[in-house]
Amino acid sequence: MKRLYLMRHGETLFNKLGKVQGWCDSPLTETGKEQAHKAKAYFTRNQLTFGHAVASTQERACDTLEIICGTTDYERRKGLKEMNFGLFEGESTHLQPKGPKAYEHFYQSFGGESAAEVRQRMFAELVDIMTTTKADNTLVVSHNGAIFYFFKHLFPNEVPPLRLANCGFMVFTYENGHFFYLETVDPTRSVTN
Repeated sequence: MKRLYLMRHGETLFNKLGKVQGWCDSPLTETGKEQAHKAKAYFTRNQLTFGHAVASTQERACDTLEIICGTTDYERRKGLKEMNFGLFEGESTHLQPKGPKAYEHFYQSFGGESAAEVRQRMFAELVDIMTTTKADNTLVVSHNGAIFYFFKHLFPNEVPPLRLANCGFMVFTYENGHFFYLETVDPTRSVTN
């Protein structure tokens, strides 16, 4: 049975400034780099290695993965990108609607994506990754909203964390086309860090 470690990137400048960050990008902060180093230490301590590593094509996800894995030799996939917030990209987060229901169709009117589009592309991308990989453990670095919608696609009646910690990750097993959720981990708050 294969395992998927689905991680959010480290803290970015836009996270710190409270700006909307979907398809636009901003660099990791020093804190974000430190979070990635803590995640790397967590995996080392727990003797977890990854036979396959994949990141969203966005800089913040790639930089996080490169710190954790210590390599630039990994797969990048556009289907793992964050939700497209259209004209809200780069604006203050206080302008966004509140609550996940508001996100279902709101951004389509402003050139962005619907929640259903994000759910479908994340699910299709992760099924393809897990079906084609031969690795027992796969690390995928993506984004908070994209991971939230992937979880909601799998478990529409469950309530996932609305905000995954930077460098936090969800662990799933994958077998015969099905994902099974195991746990959510914040390696930056591990008692042994």
